[in-house]
Amino acid sequence: MAGTRFGGRTLARSQALQLLFQAEATGRIVDDVLAGEFALDEGPLDEYARELALGADGMLHELDAVIAVTSANWSVSRMPAVDRNLLRLALYEMLCVDEVDTAVAIDECVELAKAYGTDESSRFVNGLLGKVARRMDAGEDVVASALEQMSSKEESEDPEADAEPEAPVDAQDDPASSDVDLPDWARE
Repeated sequence: MAGTRFGGRTLARSQALQLLFQAEATGRIVDDVLAGEFALDEGPLDEYARELALGADGMLHELDAVIAVTSANWSVSRMPAVDRNLLRLALYEMLCVDEVDTAVAIDECVELAKAYGTDESSRFVNGLLGKVARRMDAGEDVVASALEQMSSKEESEDPEADAEPEAPVDAQDDPASSDVDLPDWARE
């Protein structure tokens, strides 16, 4: 959001988001973005931003698996890029940065979603991260569980099913027509 100014670790998280976004938009890894020219709303680059962006980028597969199994109706690729990268950053902090409390990581992500995302982004990221936090509080290894679920799903998929025409979606099964409270972007 133009005109929004952040400081401290919030600024670092904002910068990390911008680095992840640029890497994804250009089909590169964060390390390559950092090695060349990159754009930041505010600079210079904070060291914590570098740490977050590189850490999240290094765990992209694992973080995306957690997001995918937690988001019931939306694949990671269908999420707005800002939301997807905010979720990656927050999950990285929740899982790997011991000095940051889970509630702080979630709150910071929600605030950045309000600044950079859609009108529904803050609710969406808060809900998804809250689900992950509850599973973590219950002692679940969310990464191992997600990777196992993704592996099981891939093994159970029939490769020939893709060749057959898909049956029409029943309105009852269509998430956009259900009573589930989905963000507006998800109903398009």
